[in-house]
Amino acid sequence: MDMEKFVRQSLLYDFYGELLTEHQKEIYSLYVMDNMSLSEIASDRGISRQGVFDLIKRCDVILNDYEEKLHLLSRFMGIKENINALTKDLKSMADDSKTGKVLDSSLDEIVLRLGNIVDEL
Repeated sequence: MDMEKFVRQSLLYDFYGELLTEHQKEIYSLYVMDNMSLSEIASDRGISRQGVFDLIKRCDVILNDYEEKLHLLSRFMGIKENINALTKDLKSMADDSKTGKVLDSSLDEIVLRLGNIVDEL
């Protein structure tokens, strides 16, 4: 499994995992969060490897459907990107303040972007 897909599955599970059935949560958590193989899960749970595979695929579809409808993950990632950009800008402004180069327009831009983040929440 590539890292980007793994991270996405983990985040989707964090946001929407409680909406899965107990059985789905157990199996999906073993696969995504505990990094167990399909064979390990099948052996541990006494079900076929194909059954584990099908359940994980079904959970992926369910979690992605929730994201398509609710957009919690995409909103979270957008907010995170905005906060990281603001942090970078603030560090730069802190450096500029030591040399007296802080501009009011920079501060206005940061206030505007913080307002946008609050609006997203």
